[in-house]
Amino acid sequence: MKKLSVVIPCYNEEAAIGIYISEMKKIESGMDLDYEYLFVNDGSKDDTLKVLRDIAKKYSNVKYISFSRNFGKEAALLAGIKLAKGDYVTVMDVDLQDPPELLPEMYQKIQEGYDIVGTRRADRTGEPKIRSFFAKKFYQLINRISDTEMVDGARDFRLMTRQVVDAILELNEVNRFSKGIFSWVGFDTYYISFKNRERSAGETSWNFWSLLKYSIEGIINFSEAPLTIATFVGITSCVISAVAMLYFFISNLITQNPVPGWPSLVCIILFLGGLQLFSLGIVGKYIGKIFLEVKKRPNYIIKESNIDKYSKKN
Repeated sequence: MKKLSVVIPCYNEEAAIGIYISEMKKIESGMDLDYEYLFVNDGSKDDTLKVLRDIAKKYSNVKYISFSRNFGKEAALLAGIKLAKGDYVTVMDVDLQDPPELLPEMYQKIQEGYDIVGTRRADRTGEPKIRSFFAKKFYQLINRISDTEMVDGARDFRLMTRQVVDAILELNEVNRFSKGIFSWVGFDTYYISFKNRERSAGETSWNFWSLLKYSIEGIINFSEAPLTIATFVGITSCVISAVAMLYFFISNLITQNPVPGWPSLVCIILFLGGLQLFSLGIVGKYIGKIFLEVKKRPNYIIKESNIDKYSKKN
């Protein structure tokens, strides 16, 4: 029997884990697969680790690892995918916003020849309007400036063949943006749409600013357009300044009057200085990414696990 590895990142999800397992057990019997659950505790501050210990004692196919601190969802996804041994691998959120009942349909599509079966939200019902607005704008922007296409509303929830997973693991970068990576590797992909769902329990750890920061990371990781924009802004400001200087010089020769306007001069200096700082900020962001990559720090550190390779030996 072929194996399905289910990777579940968790951060402060003590209330949702039990509900999730109950729902997944209903799905197991309907699919001719051997299930393996890989929970990744991303430095939770609540009793998530305690709940995972209890669940692992109850079900032999439940494995978990716990980070030494919060390393972020990207690190948790990478850790889970690295540990997955299944012929197929799926990534899911534990809060049931990724509907488990879609798995049989996703598996059927894999059998039809697709390498990846992803999911996307058909709507954003229940989400704050400002977040929905900026999310749509993000996808419009990233698809204009990047060669890697990203589907609007796409979730991390997807079913992948072993070949796809092995290709993803060949990408060793420290700065990871999984939605982009899943698209970048290519392969035949099919998307299933579903209506947005509320969390089963607990509260989301994502807010507007964390999502904005995440979006900026995605743009920088998968596009050089900001560098082009910075260059264009710099050239444009230089041309405007040169034209302005020529104009004032000719005007002074004609009128025989000194050029007045210290306030306007200060404004011009501040404007050009702001453009320079803006451009340096963009360049600095890319240099910062290079700095993180060359240090080659691990994406995460495992503190505890019930997997033999990582469990503590007495």
